[in-house]
Amino acid sequence: MRESTFIKKNLPRWKRYQEEPSDDPDVMAERFTSLLDDLAYAKTFYSFSKVTKYINGMAAAIYQHIYRNRREDAGRVRTFVSLELPLMIRRYHRLLLFTFGYFLLFCIIGAFSAAHDETFVRGVLGDEYVNMTEQNIASGDPFGVYKSGNEWVMFFFIAFNNIKVAIMCFVSGIVFAAGTLWLLFQNGIMLGSFQYYFFAKGLGWESVLVIWIHGTLEISAIVIAGTAGMIMGSGLLFPGTRKRLDSLKKAARDGIKVIVSLVPVFIVAAFLEGFVTRHTAMPLWLSLLILLVSLLFIVGYFVVYPIYLQRKGYRLDISGAVIRPGQSN
Repeated sequence: MRESTFIKKNLPRWKRYQEEPSDDPDVMAERFTSLLDDLAYAKTFYSFSKVTKYINGMAAAIYQHIYRNRREDAGRVRTFVSLELPLMIRRYHRLLLFTFGYFLLFCIIGAFSAAHDETFVRGVLGDEYVNMTEQNIASGDPFGVYKSGNEWVMFFFIAFNNIKVAIMCFVSGIVFAAGTLWLLFQNGIMLGSFQYYFFAKGLGWESVLVIWIHGTLEISAIVIAGTAGMIMGSGLLFPGTRKRLDSLKKAARDGIKVIVSLVPVFIVAAFLEGFVTRHTAMPLWLSLLILLVSLLFIVGYFVVYPIYLQRKGYRLDISGAVIRPGQSN
């Protein structure tokens, strides 16, 4: 094909690319691919022509636009994790404190009930689990349940189950937070009676060193998921100056952000339960180190760090965008 024919055939399309730029990823990808084909043809037959440089310039411009958008997306994720999410959680610290206190109260009630009623633990945990645990204790391996099954199967099953519980805690908040409170009540009673059972058997300290290797992240994440449900419930109950529907939508968006942030926490907790907790004879220092790191992460990221950001002058505007120190709305 003669160069003039090649230019005449493609010039309208090239001009459209320049005069009608698009931010749509699919459109940009299609245009970039098309220009690469044109560039390959031009380099083959008109390597030193101005049209080759012209096409190359257009392709380079689209490539830079795509690359810049990717960098902005990566920056958006960093901003969300390092600033937006902690600042949003800071808004709901009182709800987080309430949720933790509520959950702790029923843990204590569960332990108290188990201490005064021998049948309570079986009623909560089930005869099958209690009988199996007693057999493990008699055989000298009280935490043998964590050694049964394939590590990968346990990992995927536990991660899926915990994420499902977290989503249920959040979604049930739409019933004026009653569903969330009920699930926290159930889990609190279960945890309290479960933990007391091992203390009553003289295995309290051992249970802490073994079970709380994964339990620190897992239980903390469930409490925070409960907070997400309370956020949605409070948006419905206390709309403030907003319309009730608008308040619910905003609260639901905030709650979803919290739940999304917990997914990696649940995955790490499931990994610890599937691959690490089964090593019940691990050194004391290693068990304590995992417990301490897990606790420091939860308290640091969800409690201390948000307060630190607020004191440094970071805040969120009405739309949820981050306002940095010295920056006006």
